[in-house]
Amino acid sequence: MRARGDLGKPEAGAAWLFPGRVPMCYHWLMEQEQEGGQVPAPFLAERAVRGSHDLLRSDSGPTGPAGSESVTTVLVAFGANVLVAAAKSVAALVTGSASLLAEAAHSWADAGNEVFLLIASRRARRPPDLGHPFGHGREAYVWSLFAALGLFVAGAAVSVTRGIQELLTPEPASHFVIGYIVLAVSFVLEGISFMQSVRQAKPEADAMQRDLIEHVLVTSDPTLRAVFAEDSAALTGLLIAVAGLAAHQLTGSPIPDAVGSIVIGVLLAVTAIVLININRRFLVGQEADPRVRAAAIRALLDAPEVARVTYLRLEIVGPRMISVVGDVDLTGDNNEPRLAVRLRALEARICASPAVAGAVLSLSAPDEPTLEV
Repeated sequence: MRARGDLGKPEAGAAWLFPGRVPMCYHWLMEQEQEGGQVPAPFLAERAVRGSHDLLRSDSGPTGPAGSESVTTVLVAFGANVLVAAAKSVAALVTGSASLLAEAAHSWADAGNEVFLLIASRRARRPPDLGHPFGHGREAYVWSLFAALGLFVAGAAVSVTRGIQELLTPEPASHFVIGYIVLAVSFVLEGISFMQSVRQAKPEADAMQRDLIEHVLVTSDPTLRAVFAEDSAALTGLLIAVAGLAAHQLTGSPIPDAVGSIVIGVLLAVTAIVLININRRFLVGQEADPRVRAAAIRALLDAPEVARVTYLRLEIVGPRMISVVGDVDLTGDNNEPRLAVRLRALEARICASPAVAGAVLSLSAPDEPTLEV
């Protein structure tokens, strides 16, 4: 987005755009007000794509309700995982169950990961600066990547290693009732955390006309995805641990328990690899949903000053945040300074949306083909 001078200090009328930070278009808007110009209302999110994508909902910016809901989801998951990890650790020591030890490692890894996710949420909300004109939103994917790596190393590797050790040097378990009680309580606590992530994801998925799993996989919010995936893996792992512990008790052989530990480790490894790959895609540059792109083109064409759109790129630059780069052909016949002013005005209208981190528009060449929607 093109801006001149300092960012300035937001006035009350502009504070709703980026609560807690200043949009890079703000200075241009203030100049227009001081010069007596009319500041047009934002249109990209409001007129064309309201409700069409989680990135472009006016209440879904990183500091809006959706961002606060993500923090709540992480805090609930952290509390549940700490309680569950402590209980599983005690039960694993008392029973000697390999599956319970794998689940304890899983829960401690999850608890540590929530710390990474809280750091991700906090650092991603830092305001733009001269070195980061689109903000720091992509830091959320960096810290979420660390969390996924932690799940792989501290969860999957420990579980598989413990299972192999149990196969090589089997040891009988005891006090099975304690193990069952701890696993049952853990299932309840993990279920509470999982339902919190579902409560956050379900309305967003419905608004996008997606099923829940599809939305979690493609949403730009890495904390929601991480908590949902980890809790899903945790609930599945608990069922595997119960099966392994029960088979150990019924057969008297520790082999099913050891196999259960290895299966839990493989489950965690698959979950971690999926999360790592998704965060990698967002870090290297991920386009917004095609429906958002089509709606944005329609919104630009609906603007009275836009005759054609020949190029448009909407790139995700953070949780529920995008940057807009495009080429447009303006109506009328103006000289170069006037065209520049009109382009800046159009950019300002676009980046007035709390979901837009920045906008850069250029003039189309006469021979460039028009984008169709």
